[in-house]
Amino acid sequence: MESKQLVINYGESSIEELLKEDRELLMEAQNSLEVSYSPYSNFRVASAVRMDSGVVFCGANQENSAYPSGLCAERVALFYAGAHSKNAKVVSIAVVAQNSDNKFSKSYPCGACLQVLSEWEMRFKTSIRIIVQIDEKQVQIFDGVSSLMPFSFNL
Repeated sequence: MESKQLVINYGESSIEELLKEDRELLMEAQNSLEVSYSPYSNFRVASAVRMDSGVVFCGANQENSAYPSGLCAERVALFYAGAHSKNAKVVSIAVVAQNSDNKFSKSYPCGACLQVLSEWEMRFKTSIRIIVQIDEKQVQIFDGVSSLMPFSFNL
């Protein structure tokens, strides 16, 4: 068997150093934390998606007592965007999370959310900038889904 290595490239930045457009997207996601419905986990997650038209769609996690009937923040935002903008490309997505102490906590998109993002990339033949807030002052930036999920499902 031949051994291979996988390398993940990403950037790390302070929120203050972000491009204005990325900082605004992150703030939209932070503002959406208040509509998270997370009484079971007490872990609030929110997301904001910027389309190539400049329009931003937001979403927050929605839990349900009949687990796994809830939905992640990223898919809420992406499906909302898809329902309201037929041919617009997703340019970037920001993801933020707060724990039960209301402190920012890193939370990367799960496999299901990454698969949905991957399909957006395949559909529009473009990579999506993924911005993940990792604490009160820092973010990580990934260029495309393959940075977080290198073996996505595609037909």
